[in-house]
Amino acid sequence: MNIETASNQDALDSFIAKWRQRWPEWSLAEVFVPAGQRATVLAWAALLQELGDAAWGGRDPRPGEAKLAWWAEELGGWSRGARRHPLGIDLQRLPAGWDTLAAALPALQASRERPGDHAEAFALLEPFATAAAEVELRLFGAGLDRAQDPAPGAVRASRDAIAACLLQARFFHEGDGHVPLAIFARAGEGEPTAIWAGQLRQRWPMAPAATLPRRLWTALARARLGLAEPGRALKPWAVLAKAWRAARN
Repeated sequence: MNIETASNQDALDSFIAKWRQRWPEWSLAEVFVPAGQRATVLAWAALLQELGDAAWGGRDPRPGEAKLAWWAEELGGWSRGARRHPLGIDLQRLPAGWDTLAAALPALQASRERPGDHAEAFALLEPFATAAAEVELRLFGAGLDRAQDPAPGAVRASRDAIAACLLQARFFHEGDGHVPLAIFARAGEGEPTAIWAGQLRQRWPMAPAATLPRRLWTALARARLGLAEPGRALKPWAVLAKAWRAARN
């Protein structure tokens, strides 16, 4: 391994480590993922986290807008065989519709705005979640050639699961900007962020996602919403139980 290759791998490992820091449960849940897919699964998870952090992080949206503009160029380059970001080491070589994901980034940025209610929270994320579902199905869909268009039903199920996981990921960020306005109208019923966590968990999409990694992530994300702090990790016994059930679906 030459110096440049080693440096790229170190940079990739740092992004993976940042994702693992938020999701320590994955060290247990990933045993249900085929060994040959695990590196790609981690890179994809880290990419979605980077995009979400750019869209929602900080009090000033402008740095995030600039990051997403850079990512739009980067993902477009992946479709043409070019790569700059280390996450592309495992992802760029796969023909998964990166240009479609790039085109959906403005919708992810727009989801930073506070939604009116539960339905609008999902609707704001729908364009990006749909593009992400199509990529995810090409990466991990069983029996699907990456050149094929995923089945509409599979896209819908994965889209809803991805949108739900993205809404749960907002709890990692400071403040309550992701809590719908309708929650604040329920004055006296409790802390708005906790009410939103409970509502999101109660109305979680029931159709299982079409890929194994998403089913695992969905199970973990929904379970965290049942904790007093939705950003806190689950107990190991809970991780294994929920991951086992998700893997069987």
